[in-house]
Parts: sequence; C-alpha cells; structure tokens
Amino acid sequence: MSLAQDITFLKKIPMLSEFADDQLRLLAFSAESVDYQDGQVLFDEGDRADSGLLLTQGAVNLQQRGEDGFKDIDRAETGSLLGESAMLVETRRPCRATAVGEVRVIRIRRALFKRMLMEFPELARRLFDEQAARFRATAGALSPIGDRLSELDQISASRALRGSEDT
Repeated sequence: MSLAQDITFLKKIPMLSEFADDQLRLLAFSAESVDYQDGQVLFDEGDRADSGLLLTQGAVNLQQRGEDGFKDIDRAETGSLLGESAMLVETRRPCRATAVGEVRVIRIRRALFKRMLMEFPELARRLFDEQAARFRATAGALSPIGDRLSELDQISASRALRGSEDT
C-alpha cells in the first residue's frame, strides 16, 4: 500500500482527524505495515498492548475466552482502529483478534504516537480535550444507571429492614 493510501486511512480515524497532512505523513512513514493470513492471531486476550492497529484491508473477528474456548463477540472491518487506548497508556488486550481472510494493518506503536504528541503539543492538547469530552459523555450516559442502582439499593435495604422487623 502506498504512503498516500495510508494517510487517507489515518485521516478517517476520529482520533487522528485533526492531524495536518504533514503530521499524518510522518505518522504513516514511521508506522509499520503488517500482513496477516486467514485465521492468524493478531493479538491474544491478556497480551500487553503497545500499539493501535488500523485495519487497511480485510476484517478481524474479536473473540473472548470462555469455558468452551474462544467465542466471537464482534467483528472489526476495514477502517477500524483496534487498541486506540494502547496508543496512549499501558494496557492489556481485552480480547483475541483473528484475521478473516487476508488482513493488512498499520501498527502505530505507543512510543511513536507519544513522540508525535511531544513534537506537536497542539495535537496533544486537542487529543486531551477530545478524550475528556468523550469521558464526560460516557459519565453522563452512565449517570441514570447509577441513580437507578442507588434506588434499587434503597429498596433492597428497606425490604431487608422490614424482613428483620417481621422476625
């Protein structure tokens, strides 16, 4: 795949969409392209995650370990970024990723991504702001669930108190 095609894929990733063309060119040039064959494991559940993987060709089945082996839980298609958080922080892979057909990825190592952010602090600030907004939105979406769980705890405690009064 050409550098121009890699840049086009990178530009479509929300996390990278604010990068200038020169910055994307540097990222694409410094990242590595890796090919996988059908059935080959890209990473396994619990592996140390040191990079994000941008699928530029093919699809990947995401699987979790169960009592009877691995079970498909999702499928990532061309254009998906696997391990976005691994580009920022030390983490573990939450699942196994297995190639479906021929797969090509751009591997963006955390060290490379952090170096980019250090060289372009305005990118780091925008990325921080975007991540903070996402966390606030997630917290806001979870708030009603927390409220409902509190109500259920109160109901449960009330029933337990009534049950102890009956005995």
